[in-house]
Amino acid sequence: MNRESKAAAIYRKIWRWHFYAGLFVMPMIAVLSITGAIYLFKPQIDAWEERAFAGLPTRGSVAPEAQVAAALSAFPGKQMQAYRLPARTGDAAMILLSRPNDRQVLDVFVSPQGKVLGSIDPATRIAQIAHDVHGQLLLGRRGSWLVELAASWAIVMILSGLYLWWPRRAGLGGVVWPRFGRGRRTLLRDVHAVTGFWVAGLALVLLATGLPWASVWGSGFKAVRSELGLVKGRQAWSTGGEAAEVDPHAMHDHNVMAGPENSRVTRTTEGPTLSTFVAKAQSQHLPFPVMIVPPGAPQAFGAPPRPDWTVRSDTQNRPLAQTLRFDAATGALIARETFADSHPIDRIVGYGIAWHEGALFGVVNQIIGLATALMLITLSVSGFLMWRRQKARNRLGAPLPATQSGSSLKLLAIIVGLAALLPMLAISIPLVLAIEWLLLRRIPGAARWLGLDEGASPP
Repeated sequence: MNRESKAAAIYRKIWRWHFYAGLFVMPMIAVLSITGAIYLFKPQIDAWEERAFAGLPTRGSVAPEAQVAAALSAFPGKQMQAYRLPARTGDAAMILLSRPNDRQVLDVFVSPQGKVLGSIDPATRIAQIAHDVHGQLLLGRRGSWLVELAASWAIVMILSGLYLWWPRRAGLGGVVWPRFGRGRRTLLRDVHAVTGFWVAGLALVLLATGLPWASVWGSGFKAVRSELGLVKGRQAWSTGGEAAEVDPHAMHDHNVMAGPENSRVTRTTEGPTLSTFVAKAQSQHLPFPVMIVPPGAPQAFGAPPRPDWTVRSDTQNRPLAQTLRFDAATGALIARETFADSHPIDRIVGYGIAWHEGALFGVVNQIIGLATALMLITLSVSGFLMWRRQKARNRLGAPLPATQSGSSLKLLAIIVGLAALLPMLAISIPLVLAIEWLLLRRIPGAARWLGLDEGASPP
């Protein structure tokens, strides 16, 4: 076989895999892009949901203990989890309440004068719903597996798309920008290809920074780190929707359990009180939101309660997050935990997560993330329209298989490398090939629908 026919066979194989990857991934990419775009603006959305509790008069303000007492009185049977410092003077304090041994937390807002203004169920917050769909499709661990599978195949789709896009002729039209005036079919193809080119790098970064959260990849990553001794302290991100150890943002994300010990925070003691640590937290000028957790308060995911007071910034910009611990008897600072104290690998992951969530560079990061999401949605829509325009009746519309075998050691090395890095991809590729070779090719109707009856080589 000459070089041209071999190259053509390889091109057709990659095109066919790109088609199948896109067919599976594109609906998921659209869902993940929409929910991810919403979650990018979590700070603004949360502020909008809390708009009725901001900019209040401050005359006649009461102590934080009185605010907590008012919240507990309004919701009998509940106990305090944490006190969130107001973002600005005049904003209501947010007090997290729950029943003993109950994971359901309620956000209660109390005015500076000690009046309960209202409450929000964290599970109903817009950003939280977007987060749950984005990470698990509201299906728990199985949803996390599906998201990870889609992310793995999305990487295949992007890399194969770049190969198909790679210029094989002179001119930048249809490569860097769409060609107008050549008909709808050409324009649609160009919109898809050009958008894919511009979004590829950003999308790959998003996919890579999301992998530490994934159930299978994240668990494997944790195991490898432990085996190699690349661990310092506790892992600071969740895995598959459940914390690998203890997520320092769990209190902010309301994934905590109540215990009877923390009811004592509302009582007057001989040692420092809540007011003491509110003043200390204010003096530190930590990034919002700042949580104050009393001694004996339950820790996230079953960790034993701590005997000290904790002041913690739960900002999504993780490099700016800090945790301060104070002696319960004297109020003295006994520990300060910062991002710089983490293991270098944890810091790399932390930067990636902050970028993924649109928090690393503030509004600029959010705009870049939104642009990435919009381009991915454009890819999904244009890919669907191209498929609908080209598919024949009673056919899936997949590119025809190569009529001659084409192989490439470089291509094989890339596939093996990707499979080694992406466990869900390694699991699914043999499964896809087995289903096609052992089942679909042997069913005439299925083979005809997939176009397998018009070529001899595998996809």
